[in-house]
Amino acid sequence: LAVRSMVILDAAAERMKAPALAAALDATVAFVPQVMGPLVKAGWVRSDPGPAGGYTLDVSLAAVSVLDVVEAVDGKIDDGRCVVAARPCTAAEPCVMHLAWSNARNELISALDGMSVAALRPTAA
Repeated sequence: LAVRSMVILDAAAERMKAPALAAALDATVAFVPQVMGPLVKAGWVRSDPGPAGGYTLDVSLAAVSVLDVVEAVDGKIDDGRCVVAARPCTAAEPCVMHLAWSNARNELISALDGMSVAALRPTAA
């Protein structure tokens, strides 16, 4: 939803109020601040309070990767936690999934980091 909200704000001609953004995201108005909070904190979105306020994109979508947004909302993808046991997982003390999970995680990080949010804009048909 955070990535989609940035694309929606990029296309908006003016500030978007929470109800309009919620409708565009197919989310509730109460959920919008939770989605937008990390984007505001990162400096990519501006939130103006009050009756004339709303949300405005404050960065070029080309300057932000999908990985940047995912990690701003959900935290680091590569956090060192083991997916099998409640402990850190390292090459020195690997779990049974370590190699497969490390490879998959590295591919995910590479793919998300290599794609700017601008690449997710809808194409004209």
